[in-house]
Amino acid sequence: MRSRAGLVLVALAVFLAALSPLLRWYAFPRLAKVPAGQYQEMVLEAKPATLLDYGTLQAKKVEKVTIVQTLKGNVEESERIERTAGRDIVVWDSLSYIQGPDGATVSQIPERYIFDAHTQEPVHATGESVDGDAVRREGIEFKWPFLTEKRDYVYFDAQARTSAPIHYKGTRQFRGLEVYYFEQTIPWTKVPYPKKMPIPGIDASTLEKQTGTTRWYTTKRMFWVEPVTGAPVNGEEIHREELRGGSLLGGRDKVTAFAGHVKMRPDYVDSTVELVTSQRRMVLLMTSYLPWGFLVTGAGLLALALWREARSRRPDPADVAAAVEPLRV
Repeated sequence: MRSRAGLVLVALAVFLAALSPLLRWYAFPRLAKVPAGQYQEMVLEAKPATLLDYGTLQAKKVEKVTIVQTLKGNVEESERIERTAGRDIVVWDSLSYIQGPDGATVSQIPERYIFDAHTQEPVHATGESVDGDAVRREGIEFKWPFLTEKRDYVYFDAQARTSAPIHYKGTRQFRGLEVYYFEQTIPWTKVPYPKKMPIPGIDASTLEKQTGTTRWYTTKRMFWVEPVTGAPVNGEEIHREELRGGSLLGGRDKVTAFAGHVKMRPDYVDSTVELVTSQRRMVLLMTSYLPWGFLVTGAGLLALALWREARSRRPDPADVAAAVEPLRV
């Protein structure tokens, strides 16, 4: 390189070319994370639904059952666990509660979900629980990893307290976004009673032992996941619960406790899509826009440096003419 400008251009080109994969493969996995103090509320509805009247122990059709789910980041707990885990941790305190058509609470289930802020893999620490019972989660819950892949994942089911595959079923369009569609079916499984029951004077922890009546549950779970952020933009469940056998049912084999097709309320779908769309741009900035921009700009600067070098080596026409002139005399 003859010119200083050409050397500067080559140096910038090499720097940008090196920065491109560094940003994508080194900086992004360390910078992209779920914030520890996040708060989220979601309202889902089953319209119509079947719900057990615990006063008469008869299943009846109702116009609507509402499920309210809140996720609240517990910053104090995440910082406590981080001190021993040596990595960024998120602790979500979740509460799901079911309201009948009159607004009265049917049941509620609290959870504490502890996971790695970058990968969303579960972290096993004191306090990990469902409805006050200690659990050891395997797989994801609530959120998929950043840059979700087209494959099956393991998903934790809070009712059954177990994990099972959730299957990738293809790519779809949802509200202008390309999403991955996942399904999980939990077969009929015996599950614990919620600690909070709508039966005055009944201790849920001893209900099965005293009456012999057991609680069973099955669901088909569906998620539409935006793959860049790993955030579900829509979720549905075809959900059924039954009480079976024992003295509580007065000789009946079983009775439906709840049945319905649970869907996110439309206004919450709209707000979720809007939020995920804005977060998607931030992730794409680090995984696509900036890395490719740096690479293309570096290639352009290198081409400009080579062009300047070639141009500087080309002889001046006036010098060529001066050298040829004496030959004509």
